[in-house]
Amino acid sequence: MDNDIRDRLKQRLIFALRKKLENYNPEPASMPFHKRLLGQDRIALFSFIQSLNTNFGVTIFEPIAVEFAKQKFKIAETQQTAGKYIFSEAHNQIQHIIDELATQNIIPTKEQEIERLRKVCRTGTKIPVKLTKVDLKLIDFDDKIYLIDIKTAKPNFGQFKEFKRTLLEWVAATLADNPTADIQTLIAIPYNPYEPKPYDRWTMKGMIDINNELKVAAEFWDFLSKTTVYNDLLDLFEEVGNILRPEIDKYFSKFRQEN
Repeated sequence: MDNDIRDRLKQRLIFALRKKLENYNPEPASMPFHKRLLGQDRIALFSFIQSLNTNFGVTIFEPIAVEFAKQKFKIAETQQTAGKYIFSEAHNQIQHIIDELATQNIIPTKEQEIERLRKVCRTGTKIPVKLTKVDLKLIDFDDKIYLIDIKTAKPNFGQFKEFKRTLLEWVAATLADNPTADIQTLIAIPYNPYEPKPYDRWTMKGMIDINNELKVAAEFWDFLSKTTVYNDLLDLFEEVGNILRPEIDKYFSKFRQEN
């Protein structure tokens, strides 16, 4: 990892965690049994971790992703709009693809799906849409567009069905603006929740083209940086954790005094 990037990421992480601690107010829920069994400080810490998880993608992963990607891509932006409208025949084609995948009449093949949408991307009636925001938009130096949906939890099969629809809608909206666009949409999972075992890709098999629509852990970070940075990134998080540990311990010690 480049030293300049490392320093910027380190400061960003420190700032984000300190800001979270400054603004954090545990919910005043009464948990008398938990409090007596575990202690109020542990309950507060658990609540803090849950709160952190809800916006970890936006406050931590997205900014870090941009820092890596802007070194290797022409454009790297977060929270972007794929487009404002989709044509009716493209909308119908999306539903056909979802239905065919759900009934296992076809296997997910991203390249073919994109070409099916390209053929009808401006056919029919123009329909205004308000699509899910793109977590990370990249444009390579050859003008290839990558629209990435970053997921920080372990999605189930039913969720992947909706994720698939989102990816197809992004393609259709992009092609509605530019039918010749070189477009790729991806689901990115920043870490492997099953580690050290391989990521369980069977939960999405049949709905997601796992070779072309999914990047997990090192696959994602190494794709952004176009080099191997995943282990360096983990080491950086550990370094920041060690720096802030006294502050974190001090913050939660006040809850121990309330016991």
